[in-house]
Amino acid sequence: MDYLSLPQRLLEALDRYPSSRTLLYRAADGWKEIGSAEMLRRIAGFSSALAQLGVKAGDRVALLAPNCPEWHIADFAITGLGAVVVPIYFNESPERMAFILEHSGARLGFAAGEEQIRRLVACRDRVPAMEKIVAAGAADALPGALASGVLSYQAMIAGADDSAVVEYRLRAAEIRPEQLATLIYTSGTTGEPKGVMLSHRNLTSNATDGMRDEDFKSGDVSLSFLPLSHIFERMVDYGYLFRGVTIAYVRRMEEVPQALLEARPQFAAAVPRFFEKIYANIMERGGYAAGWRRNVFEWGIKVAEKAKPWRAYGRPVPLGVRLEWEVADKLVYSRIRAGIGGRIRKFVSGGGPLTRELAEFYWSIGIEVYQGYGLTETSPVVSSNVPGANRMGTSGQVIPNVAVSIAADGEILVKGPCVMMGYYQKPEATREVLSEDGWLHTGDIGTLDADGYLSITDRKKDLIKTAGGKFAAPQPLENALKSSPYILNAAVVGDRRKFVAALLVPNFAKVEAAAKKEGLTFPSAAEVAAHPWTRALIEGEVERLMQPFAQYERIKRFALVDHDFTFDGGELTYTLKLKRRSIEERYRATIEQLYADVAEPRPPALQ
Repeated sequence: MDYLSLPQRLLEALDRYPSSRTLLYRAADGWKEIGSAEMLRRIAGFSSALAQLGVKAGDRVALLAPNCPEWHIADFAITGLGAVVVPIYFNESPERMAFILEHSGARLGFAAGEEQIRRLVACRDRVPAMEKIVAAGAADALPGALASGVLSYQAMIAGADDSAVVEYRLRAAEIRPEQLATLIYTSGTTGEPKGVMLSHRNLTSNATDGMRDEDFKSGDVSLSFLPLSHIFERMVDYGYLFRGVTIAYVRRMEEVPQALLEARPQFAAAVPRFFEKIYANIMERGGYAAGWRRNVFEWGIKVAEKAKPWRAYGRPVPLGVRLEWEVADKLVYSRIRAGIGGRIRKFVSGGGPLTRELAEFYWSIGIEVYQGYGLTETSPVVSSNVPGANRMGTSGQVIPNVAVSIAADGEILVKGPCVMMGYYQKPEATREVLSEDGWLHTGDIGTLDADGYLSITDRKKDLIKTAGGKFAAPQPLENALKSSPYILNAAVVGDRRKFVAALLVPNFAKVEAAAKKEGLTFPSAAEVAAHPWTRALIEGEVERLMQPFAQYERIKRFALVDHDFTFDGGELTYTLKLKRRSIEERYRATIEQLYADVAEPRPPALQ
């Protein structure tokens, strides 16, 4: 199948939807919109200005910005020249930022927002190859020394007119689908980050095939809040733009709840941690309700459980259950949906496995969450559940024009137009994962059922091999533990050890609420984690949740951590996946206590 380049696809969409309000962003006085014609004018103007600065095909340009209109404007301006976009997470560490800039050989850097501009400028002396910096939004706030040599994005696009658009169209027509479009540096859960080389064909094929069954309507709004530096949100947003769906940008994760209420989107992409937090918030609010309101909430949750076969699997249930659900929907579920805007037709979950229990809950209360699977090296979507073909507990069927094979050791192999060109300047690393005939070794373990639904077990490198030679997959254990209302997060350890253990983060609000009923109060999170009553509560939960697992897989010991794992703390990637090496290094002493001689007392909670 033939695929166009990114700028060609965008131009095709903007011509098809000339009057759409393409982009929405939050300003001090409310939401503002940018129409398709204005978006194209800004892209063309910026692209022409970059060309005048000497940016040409093949040059690498760094892009550092939160989710905002300038991100996509810069992206299409750069790729419209045949240059290569090097996205950097807007909250990236200075060391990693400098590494990416230097390794990629970025000639120019673009940043939006005062904080991002300052951080990029601070790297300037460490990256001599970066000749110029373009700033959008707050360059005038920089002190004179820092502002020196920083160009204004606003000034560069101010005079753009129809001639710039004509020029952009001519240049875009020359971009070939097989050209390199972007270098995306992996999140680095293990080892040094690698620059994944993705072509225009990689990206447009995935935006076409990975979103083939969407039912978009005129006026639909999507919410963009996962980092655009990550391929998941970037590809999803391409899919929206190419189909005339309005994108509402959210700059910071803490602004998502309010943005859901104000923008009231029909579509959004998220990671499992997002759904876990929404679920915890629902249960927390319901638990704090008093009197008849709490009774109604608890009744509604029980009805959702009874309706699960019908709502989540399409199986028949007694008429009485259906009638109860209709009543519960009016009294409970509709209020929950209103809390996320009230118009969501579809959530897409990616970036990690969503537990079956969590997916069932959302479907049972009328919120459709579809899970998919992919990785940066596949642009990213390999498989996805879609309306009319959704199977709980799986990552869906393989998308069109992509092939999947399961190796003898269970590893998932992928071949198709979405598979990367290779790792930048790392031929040996490329050969390790990409065969000569185009099969990518994903490093993930999974299965394909008879109907073609793909299920992911775990990362091949994450598998824990105990001292007894048994293999345990940490993610299913962690997901089971996090299904407890009293456990906020979990990190399973135990490679080459006698048994499997875990670091657990209590759900402090739920634990404190339960403790109050017993007459206990805690002055701090550290006290919650350290108290014997908390330990006994969590111990009961661990014992209950480990029952379905084999003896060698079950958590034998655990330590309680008095704060959640975070990106800023170095324990999570920017898609909120555990950085296992970092966690094991940071909590090395605590983990060693877990494996102290069995005759010694249990390890205390982490202070």
